Amino acid sequence: QVQLVESGGGLVQAGGSLRLSCTASGSIFSINAMGWYRQAPGKQRELVAAFTSTGSTNYADSVKGRFTISRDDAKNTVYLQMNSLKPEDTAVYYCNADLVVGPDRYLEVWGQGTLVTVSS
Repeated sequence: QVQLVESGGGLVQAGGSLRLSCTASGSIFSINAMGWYRQAPGKQRELVAAFTSTGSTNYADSVKGRFTISRDDAKNTVYLQMNSLKPEDTAVYYCNADLVVGPDRYLEVWGQGTLVTVSS
């Protein structure tokens, strides 16, 4: 069974930092793309930061210069370092991955979400 396990959310004051982790586990051949989305109350889920299938990174304009995505391929893990957090960063953060799980077999997986709350 393939799954994504997230950790690192919590409550932080504005200006503070948090680091999220997401590990893909199970029978995985390789990872095509992996990254983070978030959904604030009453809003649609949006991309925060991700590694694309070419290895490049995409960031939402609202987090550029404050958030950094990184990865450890040996551990099938991506990280999201979030600095200079703002109250508007408050949301449930979801990990997402496009995985190769067999010959010509692909699977998109979502994590369960981790809550980040930034107090003013």
